[in-house]
Amino acid sequence: MPGTADIASSMSQTQAERMRSVFINVSKIPLLFLFLYMFVCSLDVLSSAFQLAGGKVAGDIFNDNAILSNPVAGLVVGILVTVLVQSSSTSTSIVVSLVSSGLLNVRSAIPILMGSNIGTSVTNTIVALMQAGERDEFERAFAGATVHDCFNWLSVLVLLPLEATTGLLRRLSQAVVDTFHISSGDKAPEMLKVMTEPLTKLIIQLDKSVITGIAMGDEAMSNRSLVRVWCKNHILTVRPNATGSHLFVDSWLSDLAVGLILLACSLLLLCTCLLLLVKLLNSLLQGQVAKAIQRIINTDFPYPFGWLAGYLAILVGAGMTFVVQSSSVFTSAITPLIGIGVISIERAYPLTLGSNIGTTTTAILAALASPGDKLAAAFQVALCHFFFNILGILLWYPVPTTRLPIRMARTLGQRTAKYRWFAVLYLLLCFLLLPSLVFALSMAGWQIMAGVGVPFAAALLLVSVVNMLQVHRPGCLPVRLQSWDFLPVWMHSLQPLDTLLTKVTLCCAKGASEPDLIQCSMDHDGPQKRSHMALDNLVLCYIDEAPTVVMSQGADEAPTVVMSQGVDRVRSTRL
Repeated sequence: MPGTADIASSMSQTQAERMRSVFINVSKIPLLFLFLYMFVCSLDVLSSAFQLAGGKVAGDIFNDNAILSNPVAGLVVGILVTVLVQSSSTSTSIVVSLVSSGLLNVRSAIPILMGSNIGTSVTNTIVALMQAGERDEFERAFAGATVHDCFNWLSVLVLLPLEATTGLLRRLSQAVVDTFHISSGDKAPEMLKVMTEPLTKLIIQLDKSVITGIAMGDEAMSNRSLVRVWCKNHILTVRPNATGSHLFVDSWLSDLAVGLILLACSLLLLCTCLLLLVKLLNSLLQGQVAKAIQRIINTDFPYPFGWLAGYLAILVGAGMTFVVQSSSVFTSAITPLIGIGVISIERAYPLTLGSNIGTTTTAILAALASPGDKLAAAFQVALCHFFFNILGILLWYPVPTTRLPIRMARTLGQRTAKYRWFAVLYLLLCFLLLPSLVFALSMAGWQIMAGVGVPFAAALLLVSVVNMLQVHRPGCLPVRLQSWDFLPVWMHSLQPLDTLLTKVTLCCAKGASEPDLIQCSMDHDGPQKRSHMALDNLVLCYIDEAPTVVMSQGADEAPTVVMSQGVDRVRSTRL
């Protein structure tokens, strides 16, 4: 019958389409692993590029014991050195080597380890920038990346003064060292290197002992290149007539030039692989598949064991980081998944905390390889790094109300989603300008640092308290302080700076200023969302994002809605 034939034909076509769809999706999986492999390799090359460009500078910084004796300066040194070498494992291993050689004491090493925790989070923040093309993805990815930064900064703000005054970490680690009999061990295993080195060794090979030698004061290392030069299976200290197995073995370029070339190429490869990874993940994780994965990753255990899911995520993060021996690789790998919505920021937070714990195993295993007479001190430093992260987790995770890093990261994500340039400003400010300023003040002396830092900290605390009261208890404040409208706009809004940057970028003429009173149509969702964004921000007040809605209605007139700038957003009422 014709009807039966048509039904059979349509069923066969549907089955063929399903088979074709399954085949296409299955064929994408090898591509996914290939791009992931190239992504990890690009991170490895990126780390080598930063070490070539700034490794000797990092070694010189570590060599100055007068600087490292200042805890604030030591913290900044840890941040800057880790940003330069793009590896907390490298910076912490150098610190352990300095302690094991007797050139650095445990008290001075602890702030450097705290700084290395902050510096290592710059990599996944850079990775988040690659998702700036789509606003919602960028908001989630940047929030997921900066939750690591917020946790590290908050932990340092609490634990560094506590350590400087009481020596908590030093005493705790000393008690552990005295309790256990520690024997010398082997070098930390690098399981990920087994897979990536066959490719990365063909591109560049570094002699990291040069950085350690400079840090230990070996003047002969200052003139030695970081690029390994091979000739007849022996490492040479000179380049002429050398032949070898990697791309730059016979190059006459300086370390800085090689580093800049690798930096550009690795960033290009990183961006390309990340974009392709995101597109593949978006195509694979659709419909019911995406919902199933999200339920598995983000769902808590049944009551009353729901709280166990977060701690299990901490263990997973620690285990994965131990396997790959790099917290940067692990956090950078989950950042795209946060951006496309597979992993929520609530689940990414404990994964990141676990990654912080996992990366401390590198320093512990490196300490176990120290000489017997210096083993105790080196192991104590490694334990200080471990206990710092444990205490940070105890401060900012067990009680839900103390999980401030999540709220801070969400606010940063919202700001960067609206103002894309804010992400670059954040990177420069938190990882370069602010540490450099604090470093300069600390080197000028405690009096100058206190004279500048105490008023600044007091003003910041006052602004934060007033912002909280404006949102939750405006009646407790004087009328003038119930909003920041009495200040110039540029002091409480990013909009003027955004306008300036837009004009400079687009090279356009100076536009007409907005009138104070703009008539607009009623938008039920838009004003509510913008108002929520403004009220949720504890630092900035966006006048243009939180308009005051004023309704006026005559006898025979339809209601009109206007947005009035300069009107108190907290005290505004409908007229």
